[in-house]
Amino acid sequence: MSQDDRPPAQPVSRIPFPTDQPRVWFLTSGNSPIGASLARHLLEHGDCVVAGVFPAEYNTSESHKEDFEELLKEVTSNQEYKSRFKVVSFDIRSVADCQSASAEAVQAFGRVDVVLLNNSEALFGTLEELAQTPRTQSLVTEQFQTNFFGPVNIIKALLPTLREQKNGHILLHTGITAHIGTPGLGIHCASQWAIEGYCDSIAYEIAPFNIKLSIIQSNIEIAVLTHKLVVAPAMGAYTPAGDNNAPIARKMFKGLLEKLDSAKTQEGIQQSGKVAERLDTTGQIEIIWPSLPKEFRKSLIEETVYAVLAIGGHENPPARHIVGLEGTASVKEKLRTVSEELEDFVDVSCAVDL
Repeated sequence: MSQDDRPPAQPVSRIPFPTDQPRVWFLTSGNSPIGASLARHLLEHGDCVVAGVFPAEYNTSESHKEDFEELLKEVTSNQEYKSRFKVVSFDIRSVADCQSASAEAVQAFGRVDVVLLNNSEALFGTLEELAQTPRTQSLVTEQFQTNFFGPVNIIKALLPTLREQKNGHILLHTGITAHIGTPGLGIHCASQWAIEGYCDSIAYEIAPFNIKLSIIQSNIEIAVLTHKLVVAPAMGAYTPAGDNNAPIARKMFKGLLEKLDSAKTQEGIQQSGKVAERLDTTGQIEIIWPSLPKEFRKSLIEETVYAVLAIGGHENPPARHIVGLEGTASVKEKLRTVSEELEDFVDVSCAVDL
């Protein structure tokens, strides 16, 4: 599709909210760029917001801190917003923390209507790179603790409340990496596929209680650039110098991050080292929080914010929604390939049917 053929982007200010009735939202990562933007629009709409914050990582991301502190200033200066906004500190990997945060939310507003599971982190590393040492192997477990067990913990904590209400909507925010494998992000993709499979299954379990579940998949850049990156040391065999021409995620994102590093330098933004260079780490594990220019950050998340607000609390929401033209095209191509392969080998599939 050419640029001219694309439908015009919808301004976030013209979101078709599913209802004018005030609702209570629980955002598991309220201080992420997406979480802060959502909270602002929800408060403007008249909703109540419970914003989850992980204290141990609060000061580690410039983008997260800047957006959230701007939101907090708006809330503290507006008494109405202040009465409808609550911050809960918790670690999504902790069952006890999730139970406590859920109880705080219900105590503050009496119920929870919409839950957005938007915690994530991206682990960069090929199979062999992640098998180099006991420490790199442990990164796999840590990835699943955040991306899989974290959302499971929150769902378990809030499910009794939603079931008792006989109403609720759970939104899982993932990415097209849960549809399409990405070289060098294999464990990240696996954690996304795992949590989507889990949610697809429990959707049937909770439907009799009038609890709905939707999965929202954004472009890969959103999941990677708006959350923590964990980078395993690179192996020479998986670099261009090692004659490996696979589209490894490390290489794909390096080009984009180099442009962002250059943009920040031109804008006079101080930064300790170039983020792009740290993707090529060879001697140590790197923990990176991409510091994105504000306007880039806003445009990056706008489509996802629009989708979440338009779908959250909908009477008949989609089970799965792909955000953006690029993501939709990629998933369509994947499904087309699967369909063609099924047809090519249909005789083999049916050969042993009894």
